Amino acid sequence: MYSFRLFSRLSLIAATVFSLVIATAGQAAAEWYPEQPVKLVIMAGKGGGADKMARRFIQIINDEEMSPVPFEPVNMPGNSGGDALQYMKANSGNPHVVMVTLNSFFTTPLRQPKLGIDIETFAPIARMAEDTFLLWVTSDSGISDLDQFIKQASAKGPQWLMAGTGKGGEDNLLTDLLNQTYNLKMAYKPFKGGGAVAKELIEAKANSTVNNPSEQDKYYRQGKSRPIAAFTPERLDQYPDVPTFAELGQDMTYFMQRSIVGPPGLSPDVIAFYREIFQAVYESKEWQDYMNSNSLRGQFATGDTLMQYWISGKETHRKILAETKAVN
Repeated sequence: MYSFRLFSRLSLIAATVFSLVIATAGQAAAEWYPEQPVKLVIMAGKGGGADKMARRFIQIINDEEMSPVPFEPVNMPGNSGGDALQYMKANSGNPHVVMVTLNSFFTTPLRQPKLGIDIETFAPIARMAEDTFLLWVTSDSGISDLDQFIKQASAKGPQWLMAGTGKGGEDNLLTDLLNQTYNLKMAYKPFKGGGAVAKELIEAKANSTVNNPSEQDKYYRQGKSRPIAAFTPERLDQYPDVPTFAELGQDMTYFMQRSIVGPPGLSPDVIAFYREIFQAVYESKEWQDYMNSNSLRGQFATGDTLMQYWISGKETHRKILAETKAVN
């Protein structure tokens, strides 16, 4: 139905020599370096997929001494990520702020046009991955397949609670799609982060979620949660026994972007610095291992390629939101 498809702290002399060597070799070198800690804004609360990734990025940057200054995580989940978007807009041209984003980067401006956010004005630094979604229930729910899920959710109607991150974001969107596709009336219960969503399910305060694998991993390993179906074109290696929705008769394929975004108005040398940092993070063994263990996919993208990905993603989400009557 829908498819959405290094720097150690150097002295001025050492930095100059380094730049000259790189330039002589015919390689692009960033000519700008941050002079104060960099704020890494996260469009979601603590414990979710975006938060976990942001902190893993910081760990890799620190361990590999990729930056002359530290990166500091700042969670801004308010208003379904709208607070983070407005903060970035207000910091236009600020070279010491970047943001980890997800699909609320598309949906929140579409659902809240009064925010005045145009994502095409933001700096496309790096797409680090595309995250995957599964439909989750608790292991003691008595549900072991999609048919049983539909039967129980249908019987409870709006008393069936689907927990998700934010109002109007990707979890809300997938809940709407499930309701529409299977003629359900599930109620959606928003939280500020995927960690809180996962906990809500395990504590039986919600009946289901559409968590990313990294958000449910702890509980899954403890045998407390169960994946029912995957919103992917093929089965995930980490969940070989979990069918896709396509296998079950509905081609619902959906991915979450995991990108690094700069505020509007950044100069090319600032963008080059961050692009080099995050490309090095992407290519690191630590990040590749994290991607493999958490069912992430996708190649590194930046510049015009990433901007076109954003434009396509915005139009895809506009159509989905219109289909589910979330926007006109």
